[in-house]
Amino acid sequence: MAADRARAASGHGGSSKVHRRRRLLAALALAGVLALVVGAIAGGSDDAAETGGGAGGGEPADPVRFTVAASGDFLIHSPVFERALANGDGKRYEFGPMFEQVRPYIEDADLGVCHVETPMTDADPLGYPVFNTPPDLARDIAQGGWDVCSTASNHSLDQGQEGIAETAKVLDQAGLGHTGSYASKADSEKPLIVDVQGVGVALLSYTEMTNGVPLPEPWSVNVGKAPEILADAREAREQGAEVVIVNLHAGDEFVAEPSEYQTELARTLTKSDDVTAVIGQHVHIVQPIEEVNGKTVVYGEGNLVSNQDVACCPEASQDGMIAMLDFVVDDKGARVEEARYVPVYVQRPEYTVLPVGDALESGEGDEAALRASYERTVDVVGKGPQVEPDPARLP
Repeated sequence: MAADRARAASGHGGSSKVHRRRRLLAALALAGVLALVVGAIAGGSDDAAETGGGAGGGEPADPVRFTVAASGDFLIHSPVFERALANGDGKRYEFGPMFEQVRPYIEDADLGVCHVETPMTDADPLGYPVFNTPPDLARDIAQGGWDVCSTASNHSLDQGQEGIAETAKVLDQAGLGHTGSYASKADSEKPLIVDVQGVGVALLSYTEMTNGVPLPEPWSVNVGKAPEILADAREAREQGAEVVIVNLHAGDEFVAEPSEYQTELARTLTKSDDVTAVIGQHVHIVQPIEEVNGKTVVYGEGNLVSNQDVACCPEASQDGMIAMLDFVVDDKGARVEEARYVPVYVQRPEYTVLPVGDALESGEGDEAALRASYERTVDVVGKGPQVEPDPARLP
């Protein structure tokens, strides 16, 4: 299960997995040389050459397949953290029950990717418009099965550079890899690369905006500009990543159609051999999954959890999805073989994130609201041969 694996990061996250892909390849090459020498001694160098002994001989390596589960915004409004405090009997914040229903999807994936929209510090918690989230959230993210988190958002600077540093600290303490906002310049220069089934997978994270707040340091938060993103993707490749996933916090809030910024950036990034897939959050409702230049782009996953509903916002702000991207890595390179997604719905007042299909099967939640949520999500995200909701149809 994802939460039980050793985590790897050549960037951030204290107990992360260490990427050793290059070392493995070097070892295989050395083994090939030794095999040639042994073959030459035993039966002559010509015989060894004919049998194709050594690295690179024989059939291509078997394809490696793995699944990445990527979820929407952890957007912790005041009523959400107040409910978490009630869950903890007023003694500590317990967000875990909110994620218990989606935990199997995250844990069963080979890599769970979350998006932390708001800073986490020990100061008094705050909701909209200037957020500060209880640090207990980091513990519950890790216990929910997530492995790594993107942290670049329009709210990254709500508590200044100190808030960024404290957020990095609590994510480290929870054993979560993280990228997008940084406690130091040195941290910003280390790409986050995790080992998944022996494949180096890099996560890069960027935001379109910071709500007009200037960066304390040029490296504090990654702001999404194509040249910088492509340079970072190239750097990740040079450090051993075979898969590069770009996370974008971007778009027009409550608009299902991707913005010009989103579509133009997606077209530019997917033209690069260094970028494998693009995933996104921010607009608080779901956006389509599309193929752009032959690569998968998840424009927006909606909220994972928030207090948004019809009292303030579109009804679809209670909808979200977990994107389940099935990757294959073979002699042709790395790509997304299939994009699946799990429609989810935030049930109030508990703020429980319900996978719609499972909730309907178990009789949990309001049936009419769940069915309407599923239809809204599928209508926007899409359905076809390579993009499929889970479940494909409701019971």
